Amino acid sequence: MFDEMNASADSVRAHYQGYQRWLLRQPQDTMKAKRAEAEMIFRRVGITFAVYGAKDEDGSGTERLIPFDLIPRIIPSHEWVSMEKGLIQRTTALNRFIHDVYHDQEILKAGIVPSEQIFQNAQFRPEMMGVDVPNNVYSQISGIDIVRAPDATGVGEYYVLEDNLRVPSGVSYMLENRKMMMRLFPDLFSENSVAPVAHYPDMLLETLRASAPPATADPTVVVLTPGMYNSAYFEHAFLAQQMGVELVEGQDLFVKDNFVYMRTTRGPKRVDVIYRRLDDDFLDPLAFRPSSTLGCAGLLNVYRSGNVALCNAIGTGIADDKSIYPYVPKMIEFYLGEKPILKNVPTFMCRNTEDLKYTLANLKDLVVKEVHGAGGYGMLVGPASTAAEIEEFRAALLANPSGYIAQPTLSLSTCPTYVESGIAPRHLDLRPFVLSGKDVQIVPGGLTRVALKEGSLVVNSSQGGGTKDTWVIEAGASLPAMNPMTPMSSMPPMPAMAPTTTQAQS
Repeated sequence: MFDEMNASADSVRAHYQGYQRWLLRQPQDTMKAKRAEAEMIFRRVGITFAVYGAKDEDGSGTERLIPFDLIPRIIPSHEWVSMEKGLIQRTTALNRFIHDVYHDQEILKAGIVPSEQIFQNAQFRPEMMGVDVPNNVYSQISGIDIVRAPDATGVGEYYVLEDNLRVPSGVSYMLENRKMMMRLFPDLFSENSVAPVAHYPDMLLETLRASAPPATADPTVVVLTPGMYNSAYFEHAFLAQQMGVELVEGQDLFVKDNFVYMRTTRGPKRVDVIYRRLDDDFLDPLAFRPSSTLGCAGLLNVYRSGNVALCNAIGTGIADDKSIYPYVPKMIEFYLGEKPILKNVPTFMCRNTEDLKYTLANLKDLVVKEVHGAGGYGMLVGPASTAAEIEEFRAALLANPSGYIAQPTLSLSTCPTYVESGIAPRHLDLRPFVLSGKDVQIVPGGLTRVALKEGSLVVNSSQGGGTKDTWVIEAGASLPAMNPMTPMSSMPPMPAMAPTTTQAQS
């Protein structure tokens, strides 16, 4: 098992040594007080999320605070440079794939992606065929989930677990985590060259404005939210406020003369770019789900005419479906003529007879996921499941094999984390946010999500996960050095963990 901070039981990795020296100087009572202060501030600011169908112990409310951990996840600059190149490569290929699917379909004609995987996919939107979008970019905001697992030599290697291209969330927690760390521990940031992330809203606004209809000189951008009961509403409001744009709901918008307008106290105002935070099905009741009250009637026609931009584009889900994920390395080679920099997790496609046969014979050892599943739901973690749960999933697989993929159980990396018993290793992932406009841009780092339950790697906030601040040490800088192979004996006790039996899912 690979630990991000500890090279062994008695040594710390070079990029963590300065932080560890600082941590050893902190009294435990001080750190406990800092944890309590962070929780109090997050509650006061309203940094919460909603859990659908869940209730608190008293039977009321679904608002939850995402636990915040004080120990950062630190990535050395050379690792980040390589990861950034891989992310740019991957999102570029994915955007080309989506454009190809809705235009010439060359990758289908070449037999690289089976046609039935597109045309029989619920995420395919025939309404987008032949529709041109600004810069040929469909996913302006992409959240790519990265995990690290030991390779054959035991050295940690990064893998892409999944691509989130529809309405990826979590960037507000990345920004608020950094603000919290700078507030609680300003001395750490005065001593260390941690790459900044606070400029993300500026980069996001720049990306959105670059996606406006070509003839628009000074585009009006809005954030479209389903409303205050959505699980990510805090983030919608936060990003609108940070960008200085309006937060609107579907009822605030209307279509006239093939343009979109928002209602304001000064009368209608034309809208050029909509950063939409709701799924395709709810965008336009005239085109998709007739019962939807969340979108704007007639929006699709305006969009197809090129008079408004939607970020992300309608139909991007065809590229982040888990049944398409196994083909991404081939997409990179097909569109870019390059070898993938970031690896996929080996994946069995249960619609294939041999893959299904293998999966059914090894359910107790595999992680099986619904191709449309999210949030850690709709999945079987074989090593952590009962015999009855495995048999129930076996029946579901046999009934609809094309609805599932399977992957080996990975022993994902850990990082020291404050839990009730003290400091202990917990498993984590990383979601960098890639912005694609006229250029591709990424703020250094991303959202580190951590599974707070011992032995678990389901990092989702809806299932008890927390978050950490993510530090990328800028090139040419390093944390203050200390003697190599620094002993850990003075650290709070860190119990050993058994190999994980679960695997994260977004």
